[in-house]
Amino acid sequence: MKITVITVGKLKEKYWQQAVEEYKKRISAYARLELIEIPDEKEPSNAGGKDIDIIKEKEARKILAKIKDTQHVVTLEIRGKAYTSEKLAEEYQKWMNTGKSDVAFIIGGSNGIGDSVKQRSDQEISFGSLTYPHQMMKVMLLEQIFRVNKILRNENYHK
Repeated sequence: MKITVITVGKLKEKYWQQAVEEYKKRISAYARLELIEIPDEKEPSNAGGKDIDIIKEKEARKILAKIKDTQHVVTLEIRGKAYTSEKLAEEYQKWMNTGKSDVAFIIGGSNGIGDSVKQRSDQEISFGSLTYPHQMMKVMLLEQIFRVNKILRNENYHK
């Protein structure tokens, strides 16, 4: 399995960077993992709705430039489908069984994901309706990718 995680914004805090490195190492036993960080667009302090849409679409163009035509694209969105870890493992297994072994997960910027990326998305998943820091979402996604692989192999970890 080839997993690409595309995120808007750079990890700043050392503890998030260390967590990402730890999960990157753990996942490497199960899948090839590529992490791509897209620079976030600067937001003026008095930005209105139209400004936010422009920012999201600028970020979206950068994201789309990193997605391959052959990739199965999964966006993380509040209004996406919520999964338990077990159900996400089943979904992951389906991707592998149906030739979708090159998956790109997308975490948008602080303003969300631009419409053009949503249109390219093959699947939207949600980690719930709470709002999380984008840096934390990257760690949470990597942890779930690791957990899914442990579940599929009946290995100790998931409880």
